[in-house]
Amino acid sequence: MSEAASTRVALAKSTTTRKTPRRSPSGPAAVPPGTAGTTALLPSLAPLLHEWLPRQRWFAGKGRPVTGFSLVAATEILPLDPSAAGPGLLHLLVRAHQPNSPARSHDDCYQLLLGVRGSLPARLAAARIGQVTDGPLAGRTLYEGLHDPRVADLLLERFRNPGSLGPLRFERAAPIEPGLTPRVLDAEQSNSSLVYGDAYILKIFRRVFPGTNPDLELPLALAREGCGRVPAPVAWFEAATPEPLTLGVLQPFLHGAQDGWQLALAALGAGRDFLPEARALGRATAEVHTALAAALPTPALLQSQTRHLVTGMVERLEAAAQAVPALVPYVPGLRTAFDAVTALGHQGRSWAAQRVHGDLHLGQTLRGEDGFWTLIDFEGEPAKPLPERRSPQPPVRDVAGMLRSFDYAARTHRPWSPEWAARCRAAYCEGYAEAAGTDPRSEPELLRAHETDKAVYEVLYEARHRPDWLPVPMAAIQRLAATTV
Repeated sequence: MSEAASTRVALAKSTTTRKTPRRSPSGPAAVPPGTAGTTALLPSLAPLLHEWLPRQRWFAGKGRPVTGFSLVAATEILPLDPSAAGPGLLHLLVRAHQPNSPARSHDDCYQLLLGVRGSLPARLAAARIGQVTDGPLAGRTLYEGLHDPRVADLLLERFRNPGSLGPLRFERAAPIEPGLTPRVLDAEQSNSSLVYGDAYILKIFRRVFPGTNPDLELPLALAREGCGRVPAPVAWFEAATPEPLTLGVLQPFLHGAQDGWQLALAALGAGRDFLPEARALGRATAEVHTALAAALPTPALLQSQTRHLVTGMVERLEAAAQAVPALVPYVPGLRTAFDAVTALGHQGRSWAAQRVHGDLHLGQTLRGEDGFWTLIDFEGEPAKPLPERRSPQPPVRDVAGMLRSFDYAARTHRPWSPEWAARCRAAYCEGYAEAAGTDPRSEPELLRAHETDKAVYEVLYEARHRPDWLPVPMAAIQRLAATTV
């Protein structure tokens, strides 16, 4: 029997022989009986997690010590047969306790898919976490389960046969092809992704929040509107806590598609414009915004909401100026961008708000082999709280993010060509206007404020993580501080 076939047999056994406890929608997360349900499990794994978790690219609490762990939920997706070498698959939702910085007031919850084997084959050596020394898994080897093809195959089978297992709930919106070879994508940072053949991509959310993740919510809403610019979810899974925790989304894999960032860099390298592509991207963005406005509420930004919006921008500017002295001389000029929006709000001006992408840039777009553009990764900025990411925003927020992305692309090429970026920015806005009927440049005060806010964020990020890139947003800061509208 093949490994994939044996995994499906084990799955069938675990589904038919184990009774999963029921719970009320408002009750605590259920922990199934067995290994996952023992109180000794987490303490026995904690020494390994203390060492392994902070090293992961998706761990958000870097720079602060982990003082302990608490278990939110545990499920044996594939129970480990004591008489066999494995694998078993243990799904944990674990809260990592850390001293809180001023910007953080809570401990993060992480999703872990841990493989368990009696011994680890050489092909999985890089995924090894360590050997458990005590507790119910004593003597077993713990490893990152997503790197194990048998475990990855098991997850696809769960989607093909949806239902509940303990606190986990698997949902499916369309039939799923079986027997596809899985592989892990290494490029992601805040999440993890598995590709199955050339058919599907499964995004696993590592840091999870109460509520529906926008990367599930918005593509589902767009699918209901018939918008083909975003791949529709095929399946997903959640944890049934008092508020659902979105854990992962399975979507079609766009084989042969290229991301907009790489295409822009290729155009720069070849010495050619990117105008047709930028214009088409503008149309694609407008189509997505139009569909989101039709699918979900579109409240108006009245004076109080506008004041709140601008206050946040001013606070971010002041904090960034304290951290990056190079920003200080430009603060008065940048403040005028925010003051202009405040003044319009006092005059009774309001703006339409709606659900938006929230973190739009060239790397969040894909062009298919037929030239068709799609938008991906609707999670928003992962560092921001989920309620903020799900709140309605002016559509120009997405536009500003894309305009900044053209600047970034142009700066990667030597000699730097600000004219290339300016032409792309204009073409993108023109394409947007063609599809939406309104040009985002027709709201210059709001657009300038959002682009300024984005550039300030970029300055702080680059100063902390990539100082060599700091001249990129600083060039925009100089331009925006001198702009009058």
